[in-house]
Amino acid sequence: MRHRKRGRTLGRSSSHRKAMIRNLASSLFLTEREYEPEEDGAPKVPGRVVTTLQKAKEARSLVEKCITLARHSIPAQEEARKFETDAERNTDQWRSWRKSEQWQKWCAAIAPVVTARRRAVQLLGDKEAVQILFDEIAPRFEDRPGGYTRVVRLATPRLGDGGTQAIFEFVGVRDRVVQRSVAPSFEDDVVKAPRKPAAEETAEPGDAEKKDAE
Repeated sequence: MRHRKRGRTLGRSSSHRKAMIRNLASSLFLTEREYEPEEDGAPKVPGRVVTTLQKAKEARSLVEKCITLARHSIPAQEEARKFETDAERNTDQWRSWRKSEQWQKWCAAIAPVVTARRRAVQLLGDKEAVQILFDEIAPRFEDRPGGYTRVVRLATPRLGDGGTQAIFEFVGVRDRVVQRSVAPSFEDDVVKAPRKPAAEETAEPGDAEKKDAE
């Protein structure tokens, strides 16, 4: 029985279901990496995977959570760049930077970013997907408060078991812009014609006598 439990079981055990959703979310992030033209496993469309409708809806919450986690670490990462050095590792300049107070400030500023990356690794289980998430996906949605992905149901069922397929992709690249027509305003276009003044009747002196005679 369901007993008010949230989520879909998808016909799998708890560990199998979590691993499947985690791999599906990581696959969506990995489609954004750079592939060679003839490399095996290269996606047809970057930022898009095709799966069943139920799996896409379950993986969407995990992907949205990871992107929000990475977005919130952007201010701390920008603050840490003020104290970092361009010197190569294990050089004399790098060693002097490690002993300076500037390194202490850099450690304090970069700590929230490290915590967010470790949390993302726990959620996704793929370090390469986490790197793409923080370096490419999070800056893309920096000014977007939510709704980073969409699920579009496909009309053609999956060959074999007839499962309902869906497109699971990031928004912002292939969005349909709907242009709504603006209602015309007739008040500005119609020019009101000026009213003509009423013709003033000029009474002649003999008209009153004619009316009395009649």
